[in-house]
Amino acid sequence: MAVLDIRQRSGYLFLAVIFGHILLISAQVNSRTGVPVLEAVTFGIFAEVQRGMSSGIMGVRRVWNGYVGLRGLKSENDILKRQLADAQVALQAQRALADRSRGLEQLLEMRDRSDLRMAAAEIIGAAATPDFRTLTIDKGTRDGLRPDMAVIAPAGVVGRIVMPSARAAKVQLLIDRNAAAGAIIERSRAQGVVVGSGEDRLRMENVSEASDIVVGDVVVTSGIEGIYPKGFIIGRVDTVEKNGPSYRNITVKPAVDFASLEEVLVVVTPTPAREAPGEADGGRE
Repeated sequence: MAVLDIRQRSGYLFLAVIFGHILLISAQVNSRTGVPVLEAVTFGIFAEVQRGMSSGIMGVRRVWNGYVGLRGLKSENDILKRQLADAQVALQAQRALADRSRGLEQLLEMRDRSDLRMAAAEIIGAAATPDFRTLTIDKGTRDGLRPDMAVIAPAGVVGRIVMPSARAAKVQLLIDRNAAAGAIIERSRAQGVVVGSGEDRLRMENVSEASDIVVGDVVVTSGIEGIYPKGFIIGRVDTVEKNGPSYRNITVKPAVDFASLEEVLVVVTPTPAREAPGEADGGRE
């Protein structure tokens, strides 16, 4: 065993001596470029190590720059989203203003075309229950409003004032089940009374079976009750059915979309009351 150890050690020593000679010779021998071989080999090894480290650093830098870029894009995207949201809100406000302007223009045109004196009012509240269908407007007694003044819109009849205060007034809609108005079929001049149902349809009552009425006929106010001026549109005949041998059941679709009302006109000119029998000829018998 000792002999083997001595031989192994001698072998290692021999190899070390040979390697040392090689290094010594390499340090003294120049390559074709004039650089010592040992220096060239060492430089190549360290160059590869530096190349690997540089590649790793560049990779980390690219990842970081990408992260920073994404953060920047996200921030820019958030800013653009906020700007888009602001622009959409502004556009909606402009559309609402334009719609309201068109509504006001229609009201003013209607008021200017009519011989009646009218006051424009804005709707500030609404109530809808099984028993009552009402609106609240922003005009009251200080603006000359009184109970039983007719309220209309460009589309047609809305209702009547039932409870005015100094600065506001409650309007009973024509579809309220307690509301009624004298009515005429515009085409045939058949007469009756339109009453509310509490829902989105009206009923036309007291219409003779012999009356000429068909679906689609326009129904207008007759003015017989002394509240609504004659000739304002109420709606169109929706259905016509028999009601016994003498009368008909008629439903009328209102011309006004009560759910979308924003402004209305109040007729402040007193509507002429219905003449009593004998008044037209001075009360002669």
